[in-house]
Amino acid sequence: MRKLFFFFLFSILITAAFAQKNTMSKAGDSDPEATAILKKVQKKYETFNSVGMDFSLIIKVPEMGEEVQKGKMLQKGENYRLEMKDQLVLYNGQTMWLYLKALNEVQIMDAEEGAEGMLSPKDLVKIYEQKDFVYALTNRVKKNGKWVQQIEFKPLKEEVDYSKLRVSIEHETNEVVQIEAFGKDGTRYTLVINELMPNVSIADANFKFNKADYPDVYVEDLRY
Repeated sequence: MRKLFFFFLFSILITAAFAQKNTMSKAGDSDPEATAILKKVQKKYETFNSVGMDFSLIIKVPEMGEEVQKGKMLQKGENYRLEMKDQLVLYNGQTMWLYLKALNEVQIMDAEEGAEGMLSPKDLVKIYEQKDFVYALTNRVKKNGKWVQQIEFKPLKEEVDYSKLRVSIEHETNEVVQIEAFGKDGTRYTLVINELMPNVSIADANFKFNKADYPDVYVEDLRY
């Protein structure tokens, strides 16, 4: 579940956290120049009713090399669908389904239980509201021929598993193109957004597990 923790952190930063109208006004200790850039991102992402994303998740573990996973994400409101090579995660605001492909097994959890140990969309918004991050503009670099602004977020709480986040925002489009999380154990998680598809039409059925689509699936219901 640890990999999912960082993915949810990334995806909600992109599609929810920047769209909170009160976020920037409460971050008084943060860099005003970084705030100005984030407001531009906020303005753009506020127009998104839904979003699809193709991404690459790069995981670097000390002395263990690098692992690259590709995946897709759909999000509409608090509902999301995350599909990667080994697993599928569905969330409809009330229930979370974690489907493990190799085992043909699905675990069903209540929303609160499924979010234990990682940041859910609602929790991340609360973190911003509670001023648990301080952020600052760091570098302006050129990637793939385009200028990118980098902003670093540092958590104010010591008990989190990461020391900082680095968000890269394309200067011309005001879109987040990459997010990095630096684990305190030396592990680095990098989410590269290969394609962002705003306002895509998404049926609600995409956010609920349909047992009929998975013959002989083993169901482990962890709900109370």
